[in-house]
Amino acid sequence: MTMLPKIESAAAVPVIAEQTASRQRPTIRLAIIAGSILLALVIPLVASSFVTFQLTEVLIYGLAILGLNLLTGFNGQFSLGHSAFFGLGAYTAAILIHNYEVSYLLTLPAAGLVCFVVGFLFGFPALRLQNLYLALATFALATAMPQILKFHALEGWTGGVQGLVVDQPDPPEFLSVIDGDQWLYYFTLVVVLLLFAAAASLVHSRTGRAIMAIRDNPIAAAAMGINPSLYKTLTFGLSATYTGIAGALSALAVAFVAPDSFTIFLSISLLVGLVIGGVGSIPGCLFGGLFVLYVPNIANSVSTGLAGAIYGVILLIVIFVMPAGAAGFVRLAVSRLRQTPTTSAGGGKP
Repeated sequence: MTMLPKIESAAAVPVIAEQTASRQRPTIRLAIIAGSILLALVIPLVASSFVTFQLTEVLIYGLAILGLNLLTGFNGQFSLGHSAFFGLGAYTAAILIHNYEVSYLLTLPAAGLVCFVVGFLFGFPALRLQNLYLALATFALATAMPQILKFHALEGWTGGVQGLVVDQPDPPEFLSVIDGDQWLYYFTLVVVLLLFAAAASLVHSRTGRAIMAIRDNPIAAAAMGINPSLYKTLTFGLSATYTGIAGALSALAVAFVAPDSFTIFLSISLLVGLVIGGVGSIPGCLFGGLFVLYVPNIANSVSTGLAGAIYGVILLIVIFVMPAGAAGFVRLAVSRLRQTPTTSAGGGKP
C-alpha cells in the first residue's frame, strides 16, 4: 500500500517535466527573439559600414526567401521565377524615385502592390500547372524579365541596359548621429520585422491553416470547403508582394538597378536559401539570407577560378549535415537536449 503512490509519482515525473517544458517554450522563444533583436540593434553601432551594408543585404535576401517560403513551403507551389518579382519591385522603387521623385517610404507599398497584382494575375494560368510544369512556367518568367527590362520601348522608364541610379535616403534629422548606411539598415530591419511578424500571424491563423491544408492534400481541403483556386492565387500574390518589397529595399541599399542583376541565377539562389534555411520555417529564412550572401563570397575568396566548385562542396556539406535545413537542425538539437534530463529523471527504477 505504501509503494503504490511512489510508483505513480515516479511515472508522473516525465509528464510533469513535459508540461513544465511546454509552459516554458513560449517564454524561451520570446527571450530568444528579444535577444536577437537587441543584438541586431547593436551590431551596426560597432561594425564597419561595409559589414552594415552586408547585413542589410542579408535582411533583404531573408525577406525575399520568406516570400518564396510562403508559396513553396506553406502552400506547396514550386517557383523558379521569384527573381522576376524581386526585379519588378526594385524597378518600381527606382522608377518612382528617379523619374518622379517619390519619397522612398512610398515606394515600398507601391512595389508590393504592383507585385501583388502581377503575381495574382500570373497565379490564374498557373492554377492549371502542377509541380515541374509550374516550375517551368515560372522559369520562363524569370528568363524573360531581364530582356523585358532591356526592351528599347521601355528605356525611357527602365534606362535600358544602363539601368537607373537611385538616391539613397538620408537619416531623419532627429537621428543625425547615425550615417546613411546605419539608417538604411535600421529602416530595413523595421520593415523585415513587421513583415516577418505578419507572416507568422498569417501562418497561425485560419487562413494559414487553409493554405497548408491545400499543400498537404488539396482534395481533402476542397472537401472541407476550402477554395483551392482562390487561396493559391492569393498566396502567389502575397508571395510576390514580399519578394517585391525586398527588391525595393535592395534598390535603396545598392542605389542602382540593372536588368542583369535579376537573372534566373537569383531565383536559384533564393531557392537554395529556402532549402538551407528550412522549408516551412520562418526564422530559417534569415539563415538562408546569410548563406546566399556570404557563402559565394567565401568561395570566391578561397579561389577565384574554382569558386563554383568550392560553393558546390560547401553546399553539399551543409545539406549532408543539415538535411532538414538550419531550422530542422536547431529543432533536432533542442529536442535532444530536452530528452536528456527527462530520460534521466524517469529512467531510474523505483
